Amino acid sequence: MTNTRQLIKRALDVELALVCITVLAPTLALLALLVRRFHGAPVLFRQARPGLDGRLFDILKFRTMTDDRDDSGRLLPNHVRLTRFGRFLRATSLDELPELINVLQGSMSLVGPRPLRSEYLDHYTPAESQRHAVRPGVTGLAQVSGRNAVSWEAKMRYDLEYVDSHTLWLDVWILGRTVLELFDRSGVVTEGGDAIPPTMKAPPGKVPAQGAGRDP
Repeated sequence: MTNTRQLIKRALDVELALVCITVLAPTLALLALLVRRFHGAPVLFRQARPGLDGRLFDILKFRTMTDDRDDSGRLLPNHVRLTRFGRFLRATSLDELPELINVLQGSMSLVGPRPLRSEYLDHYTPAESQRHAVRPGVTGLAQVSGRNAVSWEAKMRYDLEYVDSHTLWLDVWILGRTVLELFDRSGVVTEGGDAIPPTMKAPPGKVPAQGAGRDP
């Protein structure tokens, strides 16, 4: 991507993120109150994810789980801590809305490869590492091609295809497809909060970690 195109993409990211935050402000406030009510504090879930050039940043999401623990102080299994409201947030992708703040901060773009967990860094092939040549996105080509129910190989293939051939027009198409996908719950994994569903292939030699987000 040329410097001019990068500047245009970044300007559009900031402008659209500001518009979305302004329009959605009442919804964001209501969701924050509900998350606080059902899941406790803090309202936001933070997790270090690799971004542009592999640099780590804290991704922001609405919490979808409680912090309930057993008698020894250990967190209960994900499927126990995941609430009905949390499942709703994941199924509708409303838990992703705080990532608009990441976009304003410059750690994410509206469109790009989804930022995966940092423990996957050691399992990328040299080619797969190229997914960090652009800012990670709130949505991406893989997400409009099967959301989070596509295989590891397919996810990498879509991400690298985007890195190699992305244009502003492709970004517009992906954003449009994302809006349509929000009304289709197929391909959404909400149970358990595992990084990758059991039917999907994890990186070689790596067991998917558990966490509060549904993204791998």
